Amino acid sequence: MPNDAAAFPQKTREMHSHHFDSTVWNDFRFRDDDIVIGTYAKSGTTWTQQIVAQLLFDGAEGINVAEISPWMDLRIPPKDVKLPMIEAQQHRRFLKTHLPVDALRFSDKAKYIYIGRDGRDVVWSLYNHHSNGNEAFYQALNETPGRVGPRIEPPPASIRRYYRDWLDGDGYPFWSFWENIRSWWEIRHLPNVMLLHFAELKADMPGQIRRIAEFLSIPIDEARWPTILEHCGFDYMKAHAALAAPLGGVFWEGGASTFIHKGTNGRWRDVLSLEESGEYERLALEKLGSECAAWLAGDAAALQEKAAA
Repeated sequence: MPNDAAAFPQKTREMHSHHFDSTVWNDFRFRDDDIVIGTYAKSGTTWTQQIVAQLLFDGAEGINVAEISPWMDLRIPPKDVKLPMIEAQQHRRFLKTHLPVDALRFSDKAKYIYIGRDGRDVVWSLYNHHSNGNEAFYQALNETPGRVGPRIEPPPASIRRYYRDWLDGDGYPFWSFWENIRSWWEIRHLPNVMLLHFAELKADMPGQIRRIAEFLSIPIDEARWPTILEHCGFDYMKAHAALAAPLGGVFWEGGASTFIHKGTNGRWRDVLSLEESGEYERLALEKLGSECAAWLAGDAAALQEKAAA
């Protein structure tokens, strides 16, 4: 791995919102074997955290992924609480971020896994997440000291309206979708960065888990392989959702099983018109360029054929 620090991204800004406090990274002390899992949001973050946990702990039962793999840049709890907890961890650490690259303090020694997903699928998953937020969800994000910018409010009743607001507002009421994807795509060539796609995980989970293990230099105990696969499957994660959802799911109506929802793609096809869907595709091409837009769109059918070949 090159030692030239200039070859790696540099932090150029802070991001603050009802969710973000990017300054937590400024005081974080990296270890050489740290793992950072990044996404825009609702793109397979928790799934990838589960996969990494299962690889690190040889398919163990009862791993509280939400507790040991925190969302670093979430402003709750504050960094003076969060950072000592992470510093005290003795296992190989794996952390979560939803920041674009230029709001991170980047380590040339840590390993970074970024997961992409078609933005239309992201919105459908995000709507479930947002619309099921309960009073505790809004109180934590809006009333906890340190919020910068507007409050987050309940979403509209119509998912089409929600999609329209998100697309027109580039991620509204959360954060920019296009800059997040583009920033990670632009560093895909770095030796400590790996890009995944949600559709690839769906099409060939065993193959992608082995790819992740190789990237992270984690040897697989083949005797434990069937258990690892079982524990990374949707049915297992849904049945043990309280171990994956923050604080066991207390922020959502219906609890942790609401947080781990469906894990499916294409639900937007029954709602969006061809014109609406085409507008998204044109924007993706404009904002990301043809190669990145094609990668982000994914093609589950083609990926399944490739996996079966």
